[in-house]
Amino acid sequence: MLIQLSIKNFAVVRDLTVNFDQGLTAITGETGAGKSIAIDALSLCLGERADAGSVRKEATKAEIVAHFTVCDNANALAWLKEHELESEDDGETCFIRRVISKEGRSKAFVNGSPVSLQQLKVFGQSLLAIHGQNTHLQLLKDDVQRNHLDNFANHKELQNTVITTFDHWREKQKRLSELQQQAQTRADRRQLLVYQVEELDDFALADKEFEELETEHKRLSNGQALLEQAQTSFYNLYENDEGNALSVIQNSLERLVQLQEHDASLSPIITMLNDASIQVEEAASELRSYCDALEIDPLRLQQVESRYSKCMELARKHNIEPESLYEFHQQLAMEFKQLEDEDTQLETLEAEVQEAKADYLKAATLLSDSRQQAARSFAENIESQIQRMNMKHACVVVDVDFNSDKTPAAQGLDDVRMLVSTNPGQDPDRLDKVVSGGELSRIGLAIQVLASGKNAIPTMIFDEVDAGISGPTASIVGALLRKLGSHSQVMCVTHLPQVAAQAHNQLFVTKLTDGESTQTMMLALAEQERVDELARLLAGDKVTETALANARELLKNSGSN
Repeated sequence: MLIQLSIKNFAVVRDLTVNFDQGLTAITGETGAGKSIAIDALSLCLGERADAGSVRKEATKAEIVAHFTVCDNANALAWLKEHELESEDDGETCFIRRVISKEGRSKAFVNGSPVSLQQLKVFGQSLLAIHGQNTHLQLLKDDVQRNHLDNFANHKELQNTVITTFDHWREKQKRLSELQQQAQTRADRRQLLVYQVEELDDFALADKEFEELETEHKRLSNGQALLEQAQTSFYNLYENDEGNALSVIQNSLERLVQLQEHDASLSPIITMLNDASIQVEEAASELRSYCDALEIDPLRLQQVESRYSKCMELARKHNIEPESLYEFHQQLAMEFKQLEDEDTQLETLEAEVQEAKADYLKAATLLSDSRQQAARSFAENIESQIQRMNMKHACVVVDVDFNSDKTPAAQGLDDVRMLVSTNPGQDPDRLDKVVSGGELSRIGLAIQVLASGKNAIPTMIFDEVDAGISGPTASIVGALLRKLGSHSQVMCVTHLPQVAAQAHNQLFVTKLTDGESTQTMMLALAEQERVDELARLLAGDKVTETALANARELLKNSGSN
């Protein structure tokens, strides 16, 4: 729950610190005193966008700090743990700090660590809920009415199942739509690939074959020259009777061996010549074998030249290097197979979409059944509460219309409408056609009372939701708010003494001025001060003994005293 709110240089507040207690707290004060400033400040702590105009004149920044206890708030504790933002002190409290500069820039902190506004909004939903007159206007929307029915029915598991099956169907449908939209493109591409892949399949180039063809083509094209030069080299190295390389080396070797005994320094030269003689002889032997093996085969040359030329032609056709032709062929073949697989997948997906939609329809039907079962009890409970609030002849119907032909949605396939009749003989109709602003506020308050026992949010604030009501109805509204305060921490900005009297605590908002500047203050009222303030609300500016007596009677009857 909210335990303290500190405001500095915000709107007309210079420096204000307010402590809050459990139960119902009424916030009263003169018109224009700034009763809603605390709510505006708390809205910023819940992630609302900041406005430079909210910074007090002549101040450089506004600062709002809200302290909460979270020891019994499982959702808040889980969020703090997930984001590693637990309090270092006791882990049972947390504080939110929001700073707004006069230029309009703002920063947000949870337990001293910076957070984004989106994070703050998510975290704030587990701490506090603000209900204003605009909140009740939201009740005119069908989706809000559906949400209230779902909260009353408390069928979260069914809702989650519908969401899960909806997401599954939408994912399948999205993939199916993509494949269907791409069908013509795939067909055109496949038609092109059929010809290209068939041509490359017919040619059937093997991996690394082009490099081998290139090598063989060079050898066969130059076969005669290779043979002639190899034979000449062999002749000069080994067979020339008039003097070949081997005989020259061997003659030199014989002469130097004879001279070695006269000069030992010739030994290394003799060794080199001996090695050279062996190398030349081996080279000559290899050349003989090369010449014997070298074939000049015009037919083979023609075959290699034809295949080599085809490689070059296909490479130019596809604008690639001939060395990449094999890999390119494999890529095209893989793409073609993938396109064929996608056509098969299209048929499979169509069946999967139908199956996913069937699962969704089943889940949506179960949710609808649960809504229809809860709708009667929900309507009866609302009807009972608002009849107590001077809508004696009110009749409430919650209509749940299941439509299996609707486009699937995460919320199911129901149209939920709250219909109300306020006068005898009048058929129930939509809220916007039947109820006044005050009656709408009473219906909204009745729904909040029904939700209070299931509400996981520990603090609720009502900003003049009692507008448009008075007299006995105001007393009943006050009693309902007090009932809410028995389950949660409730604050209510009100101008009605009957509502304020029901509060466990009361804060008074006043505006002070020195003629040059104005500031708002919020004071906790003691017992006699509450009597005086209630008397002011009853009588206006001139407080009479009768008004004071009535104020004491209100407090006594409410049980606040």
